[in-house]
Amino acid sequence: MGVAQAMEALTERAGLMKESLQKSQTITDNMVGILGSFDHRLSALETAMRPTQIRTHSIRRAHENIDKALKQAELILDQFDLSKKAEAKILRGPHEDLESYLEAIDQLRGTIKFFSNNKMFKSTATGVIANAHNLLSKALSKLEDEFRQILQNYSKPMEPDRLFECLPSNLRPSTDGESGGGKTHDPHQKSLENAIFTVPTVIPPRVLPLLHDLAQQMVQAGHQQQLFKTYRDARAAVLEQSLKKLGVERLSKDDVQRMQWEVLEAKIGNWIHYMRISVKLLFAAEKKICDQILDGVESLRDQCFGEVTANSVAILLSFGEAIAKSKRSPEKLFVLLDMYEIMRELKPEIELVFGSQPCTEMRESALNLTKRLAQTAQETFADFEEAVEKDATKTAVMDGTVHPLTSYVINYVKFLFDYQSTLRLLFQEFDSKDPDSELGAVTTRIMHALQNNLDGKSKQYKDAALTQLFLMNNVHYIVRSVRRSEAKDLLGDDWVQIHRRIVQQHANQYKRVSWAKILQCLTVQSSGSGPVENSNISRASVKDRFKTFNSQFEELHQRQCQWTVPDSELRESLRLAVAEVLLPAFRSFLKRFGPMIESGKNPQKYIRFTPEDLERMLNEFFEGKTWSEPKR
Repeated sequence: MGVAQAMEALTERAGLMKESLQKSQTITDNMVGILGSFDHRLSALETAMRPTQIRTHSIRRAHENIDKALKQAELILDQFDLSKKAEAKILRGPHEDLESYLEAIDQLRGTIKFFSNNKMFKSTATGVIANAHNLLSKALSKLEDEFRQILQNYSKPMEPDRLFECLPSNLRPSTDGESGGGKTHDPHQKSLENAIFTVPTVIPPRVLPLLHDLAQQMVQAGHQQQLFKTYRDARAAVLEQSLKKLGVERLSKDDVQRMQWEVLEAKIGNWIHYMRISVKLLFAAEKKICDQILDGVESLRDQCFGEVTANSVAILLSFGEAIAKSKRSPEKLFVLLDMYEIMRELKPEIELVFGSQPCTEMRESALNLTKRLAQTAQETFADFEEAVEKDATKTAVMDGTVHPLTSYVINYVKFLFDYQSTLRLLFQEFDSKDPDSELGAVTTRIMHALQNNLDGKSKQYKDAALTQLFLMNNVHYIVRSVRRSEAKDLLGDDWVQIHRRIVQQHANQYKRVSWAKILQCLTVQSSGSGPVENSNISRASVKDRFKTFNSQFEELHQRQCQWTVPDSELRESLRLAVAEVLLPAFRSFLKRFGPMIESGKNPQKYIRFTPEDLERMLNEFFEGKTWSEPKR
């Protein structure tokens, strides 16, 4: 019963659902029909509107084209207006208002670019572009003239006094007119490493931006070569005039060779000063303005600087080359070292100022001169050693004093030690591993050469005693000079002690050679082992002894008073050494044999001296005096 009711209810629901679906289908079919009708109507409307749309689009495009044409016309008119204004400024020239003149040039370039890029105005543009090019050519020509005129107006040679003011105070000329830079080498001079050199102002700073702008316009116009020539000609001439006012002159090797040494030495001192001023002041200032005026045009800038300075550098270096190639002589060593020293000092500045590729030749020329000076100095050094050993001057010092060669060589060595730091650099140029050791070896060789020469010169004396006195004086002078100089540190204490003993040996040899014979007069020996008694020697023999002693002493006194021992301490020491031997022997002989003579006739004829007389007369020895006749 329950199942049948459920089935009936389910059937009833299914029927209702079917009915609903049939209604939905009917509604859908009706909607499709309505939408199809709308589509047909819209298509008809679109077809009706199309002609109107086409006319509206055409009108819009026409308006856009008109606006565009008006804007183009406005631009063209603006260009014409700007071009006329630019033309007016160009025709007035750059003198009144250079800034506006430069703006006018830029405007002309803009006008040419505008019409060149708008081919649609070809018929109009041709004449405009030609006119603009013509104006631009005139403008640039006037611009070049303006650049040349301004550069020349402000390019004046530097007066020496202005340059001297830029130097550190210790390098400025003294009140007596001597140049501080040309002084003889001063080893105690304060190092110049931290000295302040003030680069001079060669063109007023306010003018430099103007020249820079003019140069830029010329470069933009492709007129680099005109710019290069104008700049080079103006600045090179002024730089050379500045050097000429300073005193720089071009000298050849032959000019140098013909000069007297005193004149040449002064010119070398001046050259050292000129080199320092040129590199640290003039060339540095030239580099500075060249960099500012031609900033942004590196290749042209470096080429201009190289060409501006080339001739001035050549003039300066040619003098150094002439000296380095001239005939070598010992006195030139120190000026060669001075020249080498300044080139070493300036090397960093030369590498900095002349660091660009166009300056390579000048940089290398300076380096080659430095090496050549070093080479010539080293060869002169070797020449000096040889000259000392082989010196054959016949200048005889008759009184046995210090020979001129000795004082010359010692002074030479002292000067060398003033150049110790420079000599170390010099030795390093030739790959020396130990410059200090090399300097010591050179000094030792020079001293040895001097002593060999003095040994040869000592043989000129016929008196053996004077030979020993000469050698004693000279070796003593060498030892004393070494002990008081820096040479002692290189030669060493052993060298000093050995040569002090040599001085003593020559003094002892002098005593033996000079006084042995006279002392024999005061010595009386028996045939046996001891002195004879007074009774065993005759009065006549004693008289002969006194007469011989008198004669020999007077001769020694007269001769050796003319000899010289210039060192007072050595002189007193030598007199004392003689007195210590002579006076006791004389007193003993006088005491033993004096009474024998005094008891006879004319004792004063034989006993002419007292011990006090001898002592007084010994104190007259080695004074370098000339006696007209023997004195007691």
